[in-house]
Formats: sequence, C-alpha cells, structure tokens
Amino acid sequence: MDRLLKCADLALYRAKLEGRGAFRFFEAEMDARMQARRRLELDIRQALGRREFSLHYQPQLNLENDRVTGCEALLRWHHPERGLVPPGEFIPLAEEIGLIVPIGEWVIRQACRDAATWPAAITVAVNVSPAQFKGDRLVEVIVSALASSGLPASRLEIEITEGVLLQENERTLRTLHRLRALGIRVSMDDFGTGYSSLSYLRSFPFDKIKIDRSFVADITQKPDGDAVIRAIAGLGRSLGMTTVAEGVETEDQMRRIRAEGCTDVQGYLVSRPIPA
Repeated sequence: MDRLLKCADLALYRAKLEGRGAFRFFEAEMDARMQARRRLELDIRQALGRREFSLHYQPQLNLENDRVTGCEALLRWHHPERGLVPPGEFIPLAEEIGLIVPIGEWVIRQACRDAATWPAAITVAVNVSPAQFKGDRLVEVIVSALASSGLPASRLEIEITEGVLLQENERTLRTLHRLRALGIRVSMDDFGTGYSSLSYLRSFPFDKIKIDRSFVADITQKPDGDAVIRAIAGLGRSLGMTTVAEGVETEDQMRRIRAEGCTDVQGYLVSRPIPA
C-alpha cells in the first residue's frame, strides 16, 4: 500500500508540473527524477554556506557612444562534483523551495561589492525574484548592501519581470517607489513576453526596458521582426526610458537594432558573461 501511494504521489507531482487538468500514469523514471531532484535540493541548501556560488557580469553597450555603461550580474554555481550547474536547472528549484531569498540577498551584496571597485560611470544590474518582494527585507537588504560596499545608489539597478507585478501589485509598487526614492534605477526585464507589459509601464515609471532576446532573434528571421523592435524602441523613447536589446549575437542584428533606435545592447557580440 505504501509503495502504491508513493507511485501515485509521483504521478500526481508530474501531472502538476505539466499543467492543470491532466493525469499521468506512474513510470519508473519518475522516481529516478524525483530522487535526482531531492539530491539537487540538498546540494543547493549547502551551496551558499560552502561558497560555491559566484557572479559573472555581462556588459551593456550604449549605441550612441559605443561605451560600456553597465553590467548585469548573473549567478553561477560551481558544484564540486557536478561542475558548472546551468542556472535554468537550479534557479527554478531554488525559487520553489524558498532558497532564492537568501541566495538573492547574497547576490545583491556581492554585486555591490564588486561594482564599488569599477569606474564610477559603470552601473550594476541585479535580477530580483517575485519571492524577494513577498518579504519585508528587500529594501533593508539593499540599503545595507549599498552602505557596506560604499556603492552610490545611482549605480545600482534592479531588474524585475512581470511576475513581480502580477502578485500583490500595490505592495510591490510601494516597494519599487521606495527604491526609486533612494536613487536606485528599476528596469523591466523580458519586455514583451507577457500579456500586460503596457499597463505596467503606465503603473510605474521604469528607467529601462529590456527587449527579450526572442525579438532580437526574430529581427533577421521574420519579415516583421524589425517592426517589433522599432515599436518598443519608440515606446521607450516616448516615455523617456532606456531600451536595451538582449541577445545580440551578430553584426547584422547590431546594425538593424541601431537603425531601429534602441539605446543599448547586450549579448555575445559585445561580450559573454565574465568574472568581475
């Protein structure tokens, strides 16, 4: 009976992962995947204490003067046995089990420490998850990180996705306004991939719009690819916001994005993510 219930529970877990209104029969590989997930979860819980995390930075290039104006902090996990674990493999799990909050706090503090050693014109951007906005510590952590590192607030940029604004909208907006009052810049990441980006741009005066890499890829593959980039760049210009095209990998993409009026670019053509 215990074995039967365990198998049913694993099948239920898989059905939930794949969407609502579905059913799944138990398969042996489900158990193997669950065991692997549990091992990964244990490793994540120990990684922060073992100092296995590090930050890499991807530069953003201003197209008006062809100068690096800032860098985005990207989390890396160097596991002693697994090697370099891809972010897409461990960050969703860290969010699911609640560890993204302490990990995110470490990222903010480390990014501020690193950026404080850079030239004064270079900013640092940090991604903040919806889970970090649920708590009451985010502003306190950021203020503490700036104070201990000596980094001016104007050189820190917080990147959020629509997922942050989808939950507890009023509370989240109050937090964002508190950050802006401190002089911290706020940007909308993955712009255009959600269903209500325009309403969010009206609800909060973002400093920057980051155009999702999928639109940059389309610019050379689809006949209307240029039009989407042009529309977002025009919107940003009208609202007084910087527009950053992500995932720029070729000279042709760079040429077209420059022609469509984006202010900044980020991608492998400029630089891969690299240590500080």
